[in-house]
Amino acid sequence: MTGGGVYPALAVLQAVKDHADQVLWIGSQSRMEPALLAEMDLTYSAIPAAGMHGVGLLALPGNLVQLVRGWRASADLINRFRPHVIFYTGGYIGVPVAMAAGRIPSVIFVPDVEPGLAHNFLLRKATAIAVTTQESKELIRGGAETTITGYPVRKDLLRWNRASAREHFGLPAEDTVLLVFGGSKGARSINRALANNLEELLQEVHIIHISGVDNWAEVKESYRALSAELGKRYHAYPFLHDEMGAALAAADLVVCRAGASTLGELPAFGLPAILVPYPHSWRYQARNAQFLTQQGGAVVLEDGAMEKNLSVTIHVIIHDRDRLESMKSAMKALHAPQAADQIANLLVEAASSALKKEDKHG
Repeated sequence: MTGGGVYPALAVLQAVKDHADQVLWIGSQSRMEPALLAEMDLTYSAIPAAGMHGVGLLALPGNLVQLVRGWRASADLINRFRPHVIFYTGGYIGVPVAMAAGRIPSVIFVPDVEPGLAHNFLLRKATAIAVTTQESKELIRGGAETTITGYPVRKDLLRWNRASAREHFGLPAEDTVLLVFGGSKGARSINRALANNLEELLQEVHIIHISGVDNWAEVKESYRALSAELGKRYHAYPFLHDEMGAALAAADLVVCRAGASTLGELPAFGLPAILVPYPHSWRYQARNAQFLTQQGGAVVLEDGAMEKNLSVTIHVIIHDRDRLESMKSAMKALHAPQAADQIANLLVEAASSALKKEDKHG
């Protein structure tokens, strides 16, 4: 497995673990992935890697060197581990692995609506392709057979329901709860727009706010400025992992970026969304947000318009109960509970074919 998309890969790993004697996870040289994978029974190895898309001329030579180093490291790992199948979830980490993998069967999962540059490279070598939406399938030209599986959501996220989540956070059963987060590293612009409207919003809703570790100091200052009464309605955290499912289950509305996980995790909880696509991620997030909006589960708010329009957009939606219920139903209809199992089946089939070939020629 290559960890371009950590959370969908974890969901598939949970589904496939009974069929795999050993799992090698090839990831990036960051501290996040090992921490998330600490409880999993697998071997983790980090390789050098760097993206090519949108890279400035000054950074390009260094990134090319990283790519070559990653290819060499991947070749060494593959020669020692000898996998029967490789699962890619995208991201530039998969490129050097694919370069080193030769003819080893592979299954590619495209988490975003639109395949990225790295995905387009990986798709040419795929044995099987899994995508989240019909729109994604229509964007793939040629290559292996493509299956619309939906986005796989890890089981531990789904162990929460509304009642248990509200009890966990100490939230009233009937009050309106707003969830705000910006991804694993947070989103400074979302955090600051919320801070500038915090007191006004807390008059009407309880807020669960996941700021990201890098932005935690600013968020603590916002909390200290609140009255004791409003402070009880504001639940701020730098990061949630095991309790992220509780935050999603407890909320009536979410404000967040439009990364690939929104295509799976928000539908799993039927959670209406105000999506703020990250403006510097090419058009991946914009396409994801557009899809969820067209399906009726979300509205889009541009990053540059948050300061002016965040509060009013929240107010309009939470005070229109019919609209909120309609968005919830539309989002819930997108949930694909069998996605992880379907992708696991593709991996098992690809590995079984490889084993049969080994037996035939062995």
